[in-house]
Amino acid sequence: MTELKHTGKPATPGGHTPVMLREVLDALAPRDGAIYVDGTFGAGGYTAAILNAADCTVWGIDRDTEAVSAGNAMVATYAGRLTLVEGRFGAMDRLLGDRGISAVDGIALDLGVSSMQIDQPARGFSFTADGPLDMRMEPAGPGPSAADVVNSLSEAELADIIFRYGEERRSRQVARAIVTARHDRPIVRTGELAAIVRKAVKQRPAKGEKRIDASTRTFQALRIYVNDEIGEIGRGLSAAERLLAPGGRLAVVAFHSLEDRAVKQFLRERSGDLPRRSRHLPEAPDPAPRSATFQPLFRGTCRPSRAECAANARARSARMRAAFRTDAPAWATAP
Repeated sequence: MTELKHTGKPATPGGHTPVMLREVLDALAPRDGAIYVDGTFGAGGYTAAILNAADCTVWGIDRDTEAVSAGNAMVATYAGRLTLVEGRFGAMDRLLGDRGISAVDGIALDLGVSSMQIDQPARGFSFTADGPLDMRMEPAGPGPSAADVVNSLSEAELADIIFRYGEERRSRQVARAIVTARHDRPIVRTGELAAIVRKAVKQRPAKGEKRIDASTRTFQALRIYVNDEIGEIGRGLSAAERLLAPGGRLAVVAFHSLEDRAVKQFLRERSGDLPRRSRHLPEAPDPAPRSATFQPLFRGTCRPSRAECAANARARSARMRAAFRTDAPAWATAP
């Protein structure tokens, strides 16, 4: 396992420990003189651990202005070794290229919403604490808020979003309940939406199954849709492919099946590990072969330890995939 150097600096700022920190460090294997990217800076947990593990530099990227602002204290602590950039990790190659960085040695991505964002009711991510129904990762940023979505889209569109991104089996009932409720007045608070969804989804967990809040999947779906999170994952992985130097390492932590599926599909494709075509299907010409740009560091996913899951409930659904960059040219992507 990667050894943390005794620098006299905290392993993570403010006592925040990101999920699967040890596993991410093992995958990245920080080394002196190398350049790393924390594409989802958040509270800076991965960044601090990487900087403490080796005499390296880190570029932290976050689309949340508040996260970048809060991280300025870390910039001072690691003088000359940490640079923060406001932006989306899907554009990391452009963001760093504009600053003279054309290749890096490792990239860490922690997908989904951050604990800091969930813990602030004013951001509108939480269904347990009432606040404005926003959910945008850029505070009051571009694009529609969750309130705009639930109050303007048709019942069919809402049902499709809730089913596709929340994997909610009762998506039609939820969409119908939302449309009915907004006839009286616009839905503008997280507490209002959560109450509507809970009433529409009167579910009982199966025997031995842990009860989850009935509004969990709907809130997840709206958050993913509002922030185009699945699209951002695809753009981020392609950007990592272009930015990583040969031998550079990529570590991605996902928290639900939609995120992990996108990462799995990308890495399988880029490593040449595609399923064979069924012999029962009509023959089709094989596409021109392309060289593998990634090779996995291990098969499948790495999961958090039992001890971490016991200490941090958020870790229970986490899984990490990791790969190293080959020397093959990056695949061309659609403009």
